[in-house]
Amino acid sequence: MNVYKRILVLAITMCATSVSAQQLPQFTQYMYNTISVNPAYAGSRETLNITLLHRNQWAGLEGNPRTNTFSIHSPLRNERIGLGLSYINDRLGFESTNYVYGDFSYTVPLTQEVKMSFGLKAGFTNYNLENPDSNDPFFNANFNSWKPNFGAGIFMGSNLWYIGVSSPRIANTDLNQGEFKALERNSYYAIGGVVMDLSYNLKFKPTVIAKITNGAPVTYDLTANFLFNEKLWLGASYRFNDASNFGGMVDYQVTRDFRLGYAYDLPTSRVKPYTGGTHEIILIYEMFKRKVGGIKSPRYF
Repeated sequence: MNVYKRILVLAITMCATSVSAQQLPQFTQYMYNTISVNPAYAGSRETLNITLLHRNQWAGLEGNPRTNTFSIHSPLRNERIGLGLSYINDRLGFESTNYVYGDFSYTVPLTQEVKMSFGLKAGFTNYNLENPDSNDPFFNANFNSWKPNFGAGIFMGSNLWYIGVSSPRIANTDLNQGEFKALERNSYYAIGGVVMDLSYNLKFKPTVIAKITNGAPVTYDLTANFLFNEKLWLGASYRFNDASNFGGMVDYQVTRDFRLGYAYDLPTSRVKPYTGGTHEIILIYEMFKRKVGGIKSPRYF
């Protein structure tokens, strides 16, 4: 077993994210990818939303975690109903997990400005383990399995604040019939944020997300972003758990329909000497929508 494999095993043990419990990947730009954890978010942007995200965690470490996501969601002609579809591919060493899930939401107006949505998520999780070296006693299995799962969530807010709670994977699923540890366990998320005007051209948006998974450490992400001239977001984040990290991010409204974002995380744990940090790129397309009397006001969540 070479030195890179030893470092990888050490990193996996410290983070406890894949060996004992298959968890959804964590994202620094979670506030722009809410559909991946809360089905009630489907259609809440009030237009067609397509999001692509790539995350390269612990760059430079052989077999490091790499995640790609695709999601699309939109309200229907009956704007109380939202539908979405999301795909996540998460790779770690010889492991690969694919999540293919559909989302349904129903929105109830509470006031003229505040809405509450209820959502359901259902689909399949695919777990794949490949061993490129049949003589390696540490990795001597090959496995591929698809298992169904489902989730639910609540999302409430206005154009200036939001809160949500969800469990995107409710069933505790054994992905390999007990042959080795690869369990998809129930996870709970709480998320929230607010936008405050600091001046005519400057806004401040703090957000937070908490993640609780049976058999894994609780994770909290705190993020603070500043919006300049409705075009440029600049911010910083910090994650609290046994693999804490500090990050910075930038998000730019390239055109009326396209947004491009980048985030960089630097770990503060013992894995820091072996990696150049974590890179995350996000591309968002939203079909521009007008309303009677003028342009539709922007949404910050």
